[in-house]
Amino acid sequence: MLHVNTISLTQNTIALLVGIIAIVILTTRYKLHAFFALLLACIIMGVGLQLDALEFLHAAKTGFGHIIGSLGFIIILGTTLGLLLEHTGCTRVLANYILRKTGTKKSPIAMNMTGYSVGLPIFCDSGFIVLSGLNKMIAKRTGASMIVMASSLACGLYAVHCLIPPHPGAAAATVTLGASFGKVILYGMLVAIPTSFCGYLWSQYMGSKLPKISAEAKHQSEVVSRKLPPLPQAILPVVVPIFLIGIHAFIGIGHIGSSVSLNILHKLGIPEVALMVGILLALTCQRNWSSAELNPLLRSAGEKAAEILIIIGAGGAFGAILTQADIGRHFTNSAVIGSLGLLFPFLVAAILKTAQGSSSVAIITASSIVLPLLPTLGLSHDNGRIICVLAMGAGSMVVSHANDSYFWVIAKFSGIGMGPMLRVYTIATLLMGAVAILSIYLLSLFL
Repeated sequence: MLHVNTISLTQNTIALLVGIIAIVILTTRYKLHAFFALLLACIIMGVGLQLDALEFLHAAKTGFGHIIGSLGFIIILGTTLGLLLEHTGCTRVLANYILRKTGTKKSPIAMNMTGYSVGLPIFCDSGFIVLSGLNKMIAKRTGASMIVMASSLACGLYAVHCLIPPHPGAAAATVTLGASFGKVILYGMLVAIPTSFCGYLWSQYMGSKLPKISAEAKHQSEVVSRKLPPLPQAILPVVVPIFLIGIHAFIGIGHIGSSVSLNILHKLGIPEVALMVGILLALTCQRNWSSAELNPLLRSAGEKAAEILIIIGAGGAFGAILTQADIGRHFTNSAVIGSLGLLFPFLVAAILKTAQGSSSVAIITASSIVLPLLPTLGLSHDNGRIICVLAMGAGSMVVSHANDSYFWVIAKFSGIGMGPMLRVYTIATLLMGAVAILSIYLLSLFL
């Protein structure tokens, strides 16, 4: 049986590059589903590394099973919570509250803040679709240009989607690098604030220089058939899980001692448990649930989560095959790689994102590449792993353009053409990535 670590650096590097190029070409030019693109890339790399069939299958299945086992419940429960918040009207309550506080004259920043808040538990594409009707209604009422409103909302959603678990890319990278789940969430929320605000500023600045794009009249009003929950009740399913996970991250086992209350909080803060608490709280936001209403929601959550999980699982398999190359061994003493520090994971994720379009695929693939290089980059300690996850999240923002499905969700649901989208939203994502990595660097100085 061949020992892969005897293969030359050149052969390892060629196998890796061919695998990455295959992912990019298969997902962009041939529109192949990301799972099959990653699986084919695994096979290509396995051949390039001269793995026999048994070695290949063992590594791929181990990587696939590990990532699914680590993230399965989190992704399923997170997806379920997001759909329940949408269905019960909690997202609309949050949006209306923020709009009332900022006023109609500041509607773009209101939608940006709404995107940040709603995007914590809801994926960016789903969040934008859910809020697009409200966004158009507000644009019509205030006379704001749709490109400003749409890009402001999109940037708020995008910032938290790329940086914070349980969103797929950040969650997978957190598990791959062995970082603290709770601390990635809390620090990610902190970094996402200036990042989201930067997106709003550019949207407001550049959008105001372009010809005004008015909201379509048919979206002027939107009927809500069910009674909306009160604000405190609508906020709890979002805030409580984040609070519990944060408590879990910062209360060490050794500090609990015999305290019953701390012990309970620590257990409730396990991410899977905290998300279950959020789901229970979301269910209380509507009375008289019927099986005919609840079952389709749960089925939809399971189906949506399944598609995410197979992509993440394939990313785990890709990472396991990549581990066989032992590329980190070749770069252990590389001054060039080591000098890049945070920039290396950022640039790897940015290149992958720009090339193939998916932020999740970019950060999942980048985490597999960066993992063996953590000691060389000086990021192998606990806080270093957290910072590295966030750096890859920042890179996965750069840049969103025509090969990104989220780009087209924004354009089609807002009635905006390619030109304004590229000048406003795409440039915004470039600036957001720059602000995010700068914020992460500053954060690293205090950790």
